[in-house]
Amino acid sequence: MAVQTGLGEPRGPWFVSPELDPDGRGRGDVPAAGPDRPGPLGPGRLLVAAAAVVALSTAAGAVAGGWVANLDELTEPSAASAAPVPAELVTAAERTVPGVVSVLVGNGRGRGATGSGFAVDDQQHIITNDHILARGGGTTVAVELPDGRRVPAEVVGREPRSDLAVLRVPASAGLAPLPLAKPGSTRVGEPVLAVGSPLGLSGTVTAGIVSALDRQVQLGENRHTAVQTDASINPGNSGGPLVNARGEVVGVNTAIATIDGNGSIGIGFAIPIDQVQQTADTIIGRGG
Repeated sequence: MAVQTGLGEPRGPWFVSPELDPDGRGRGDVPAAGPDRPGPLGPGRLLVAAAAVVALSTAAGAVAGGWVANLDELTEPSAASAAPVPAELVTAAERTVPGVVSVLVGNGRGRGATGSGFAVDDQQHIITNDHILARGGGTTVAVELPDGRRVPAEVVGREPRSDLAVLRVPASAGLAPLPLAKPGSTRVGEPVLAVGSPLGLSGTVTAGIVSALDRQVQLGENRHTAVQTDASINPGNSGGPLVNARGEVVGVNTAIATIDGNGSIGIGFAIPIDQVQQTADTIIGRGG
């Protein structure tokens, strides 16, 4: 029987990309990831953790939080077979990538965090996950644009209970805002794309389907409903958009499930767009 013990808490091993070091230093200055709260992980355990805090190797230690279930009767996950990508997904990717950024958070003491985000309006507001700011210390926040430019970002507001935050960049960033899907329009089985910067690889696009809706998960101390997808999501994808074949955002990628911390196994979770829109509107209205 599954026991939910927490999801999305900013602790455990943390990945800082050599390409996207949050303090603007050279690759050699980036600290290696290591466990903040190590702990044993027995064989055959399923862990759900925030995408940006998943352990990148079993030797790295424990993962943040967890949804623990007995997997003794399950076989090892097999590699997904290649399948043709529908033409509409290619078009959706072309429309989405120009509005997605890498989020870089540093605290000025050699530690930081990286994630993803996306433009939501023509005022250059960017939606991302709050746990990225929490883990990075939030002292210095910048974004790397699709064209490679790095610009400072203002934190407009944060909502830790929803694991959402809103940033704003200068108008010169010229980000293309992404359209949002209508609440209630997402369907199980429809194709989706996860777009972001997994492991610091900006502009990465992975494809899958909506596996389930209204999936009950726990983010920190709060329980939420989430969109489940089998699109590959990895550390650094947190805060990036999950979009449908029309290029509309259906959710914000926030968490994945792993077996013994070994990376994506095709079970990812996104905050539904209706929750995202409501929270973002509140933050923007409050903070300008």
